Amino acid sequence: MIELRDNINQIKDEIIFWRRDFHQFPELGMNEWRTSQKIKDFLESENIPYMTCAQTGIVGMIQGVPGGKTVALRADMDALPIEELNQVPYKSNNPGIMHACGHDAHTAILMGVAKVLNQHKQNFQGVIKLFFQPAEETVGGAKYMIEEGCMDKPKVDYVLGLHVFPRIETGKVEFTYGKMNASTDGVTINVYGKSGHGAYPHDGTDAIVIAGQIISGLQAMIARCKSPFEPIVLTIGKIEGGTKGNIISDKVVMTGTLRTLDQNQREMIKHKAQSIVEHIGLAFGTKAEIIFDEGYIPLVNNDKMVDFAKKQVESLLGEKNVEVAKQGSMGAEDFGYFLQHAPGIFYNLGCGNEDKGIVYKGHHPLFDIDEECLVYGVLLQSQLTLKLLEEKPEFC
Repeated sequence: MIELRDNINQIKDEIIFWRRDFHQFPELGMNEWRTSQKIKDFLESENIPYMTCAQTGIVGMIQGVPGGKTVALRADMDALPIEELNQVPYKSNNPGIMHACGHDAHTAILMGVAKVLNQHKQNFQGVIKLFFQPAEETVGGAKYMIEEGCMDKPKVDYVLGLHVFPRIETGKVEFTYGKMNASTDGVTINVYGKSGHGAYPHDGTDAIVIAGQIISGLQAMIARCKSPFEPIVLTIGKIEGGTKGNIISDKVVMTGTLRTLDQNQREMIKHKAQSIVEHIGLAFGTKAEIIFDEGYIPLVNNDKMVDFAKKQVESLLGEKNVEVAKQGSMGAEDFGYFLQHAPGIFYNLGCGNEDKGIVYKGHHPLFDIDEECLVYGVLLQSQLTLKLLEEKPEFC
């Protein structure tokens, strides 16, 4: 442990430099070309073999002593279409694009882990895979990496991921048992009416009135057709319809998002929503339809893996610095796809610091991190990896 701390402290300035460099030159999902090249250059300088996948994604591989298990660690690389408002030396140089969710930190942390553990590859048995993933914020780059074989050859036995979190103070960590992040489905509702004069509504079919009934019906369904202990969110965020105040609207288009923490609940709500939308349309003598654009699956941690990781982190940071979330988040995270193929854990790494003004949540134009969190991230990911390779625990 002491040796790891010493190794990490020696490269602390380098880790911060990497993070700031990525922050200055953010790139959107599936277009992380500069970021990807910087990582390749780094891996080559460290003599770590790698392969490319999912367009801009990279899988590095550190081979320890032959035999043993395989641990994969993931960092997402993409930024967001946000104009940065921070006045810092490392402010984004790309107009309208910003690392407003900490993926620059995740990438720098994984590079730090790679540098440290590559120096110790004669001291552990097994393989460490390094997943530098594109497009977490958009199309779910995790799926594409998996489809191209990142979890195989050798087969991944355990997978680790983290996310910097400004709500939590730097030096602290938050674990979540079971359901951590929600599924996310795009929702489009089309209501087809019949145009007419606003003074004679009986001669038309008012798509706006029908849309209102549909919204009420869907929200009543959320309140009354599922357990109050199962969080589900159905938000209609946009409505388009009508041309003039005295004209009956002949079409309304509504778009929104559906979030659930349980896959079975997700399918149940979709089925009920379809029935409600279609039957309200029929009740008014017209057609209404709901279309789901399937997004990410729920992220569900392996509870035994959480127990294992929590114990290790408590030994490093002390019990008072390890928190357990009381409930999952309705935000989405495509790390859940990796957890379909291997037992693993995703956890939140504190990066907040009120004294430094680092209090803004992800996706905010003033989002930033306390860079001290980078050292903690490298330490925890490195220690968890070595313990998994050493103890080879079984997780059912």
